[in-house]
Amino acid sequence: MIEGKTCLITGSTSGIGKEIAIGLAKMKANVVLVGRNRAKCQATLEEISRNASMNTNKNRVSYLLADLSSQASIHQLANEFLDRYESLDILINNAGVFLSRRLTTVDGIEYTFAVNHLAPFLLTNLLLERIKASSPSRIITTSSVAHSGAHINFDNLQFERGRYNGVEAYRQSKLANILFTTELARRSTGSGFTSNCFHPGGVRTNLIQSSPWYYRLIWTIIGPFLVSPKRGADTAIYLASSCKVDTISGKYFVNRKPVGPSDLADDHNAAARLWKISEELTGFSKKNNQATN
Repeated sequence: MIEGKTCLITGSTSGIGKEIAIGLAKMKANVVLVGRNRAKCQATLEEISRNASMNTNKNRVSYLLADLSSQASIHQLANEFLDRYESLDILINNAGVFLSRRLTTVDGIEYTFAVNHLAPFLLTNLLLERIKASSPSRIITTSSVAHSGAHINFDNLQFERGRYNGVEAYRQSKLANILFTTELARRSTGSGFTSNCFHPGGVRTNLIQSSPWYYRLIWTIIGPFLVSPKRGADTAIYLASSCKVDTISGKYFVNRKPVGPSDLADDHNAAARLWKISEELTGFSKKNNQATN
């Protein structure tokens, strides 16, 4: 049962994340939204809270502000959560971006890699002790079938050399999500929480709203073949709430079922190497926060 459980959801003011929040609120979970924009967070909170069919209230839905492209903001988010909430039963790393041109964050890191991979890596590790203390608990990360055919270019991880390819940067970040999930699961055996990721399907979201016109044209053309955000949120809600996945960890889910990801997504050496690099890029210290016992 998820009633009364505390769920932290990033990227939860639109698209899949918003539908995950609505779905878990309907189940009477205590939902903590995370977004960059206060007005959007407040509007989402009120939309959920005023829906009488959810049998919820404002005390069950709250929000925290954070810019996940900034590591300082992620640290602040983690600290605020730890100060305000006694438990963290479910962490859903859902926020993601797609960029058609190379940008760097305030920390000097390629934007897509920073938001789609390093942000969940850092936030999860900063909250891991609270997650352990709340066990049995769950960590869920939004990946994508786009990882298939991608690889982690360790020699040019942030696309600093050569022409930037937004599609490849996105695909690499989604592969990184799976490698993070499996490595976290490997390191956390017996720690009282599970780590899984999922493909939501081809979903009609605003992921490419800031991209050039030709990306938006393609998105419009394929729009009728995409599923709704509500449908895309289904597997995440399942992973957060179903007793059928109580003991399953380190898996990649599609349509509520664990499936085999690409061969590269199952590369344990790559996962371990990516973990080490992620520690270096985030300045995360294993001395104070470890994924292992």
